[in-house]
Amino acid sequence: MRIQFLLGEIGNGLRRNLSMAASVVIVTMISMYLLGLGLMGQRQVDTMKDYWYDRVQVTVLLCAEKTRYTNCAGEPTTDAQRTAIRSELEALKPTVKEVFYETRQQAFERFKETYRNSPLARAGESYFADSYRVNLNDASKFDVVASSLKGMPGVADVQDQKKLLEKFFTFMNTVSWAAIALSSLMVVAAVMLIATTIRQTAFSRRRETGIMRLVGASNFTIRFPFVMETVISSALGAVLAVGMLWATVQYGVVGFLGETLTDTAFIGVADVVAVAPWIVVGVVLLSTVTSWVALRRYLRV
Repeated sequence: MRIQFLLGEIGNGLRRNLSMAASVVIVTMISMYLLGLGLMGQRQVDTMKDYWYDRVQVTVLLCAEKTRYTNCAGEPTTDAQRTAIRSELEALKPTVKEVFYETRQQAFERFKETYRNSPLARAGESYFADSYRVNLNDASKFDVVASSLKGMPGVADVQDQKKLLEKFFTFMNTVSWAAIALSSLMVVAAVMLIATTIRQTAFSRRRETGIMRLVGASNFTIRFPFVMETVISSALGAVLAVGMLWATVQYGVVGFLGETLTDTAFIGVADVVAVAPWIVVGVVLLSTVTSWVALRRYLRV
């Protein structure tokens, strides 16, 4: 009987404060969705690091006519210099895993395929040069290759793709942390909204709580419906946020990016499933504590 009474009180409270409950749902949903995006961003960075660091390459750019690199003196690399560079790379094994030669035209075609929206993709192959692309057994050994090749006749520059990737990963990390910071502000807003909701609800039902107190109802019986109304609204917002996060990853990342950029590793639905329980449980705990503390202040029973 007591359980039926408490459930009835919870249902009546949600119906009478439907607009406030909807506000809690919306604010919680947005804040948890932003938090989820930030967490997914962190996981995406970790996934891409594991994927790309195993494929990182060193690019040994060769000289081209009228090049801007001082070591070239405006002259293209000769066949003899190419042979000497290749021999030097072969001598660096086992630090060097594989060596590929890429012509200017091949580099341009690969760039057009990967960065089709870049202005350079329409500028022509004159902006590119022949190169040796080097796979390393250990990506941290770039300095060994660079020190051996920089300054050699015919070498324009030695570029470490890992450094370029680290700049990209730093940017990705910054964006994901920004999303987490913004979600933290939204969480603060949700806490304040919960406290305001409790205050308004307690004030509107002060007569009922007074009667319940007079007939001997315990503090738990009086406060429990208030807490559960808030917890249900917050939990619903968290579940909706998880659903939005799942749709974003399933259709935006796996469905679109995964099929468009087939040579890159992306997160999947399993990553959403991994963080979803933490989001929902965290919201339930936060709303429970917030509502209980607010009740002690605004509901004097």
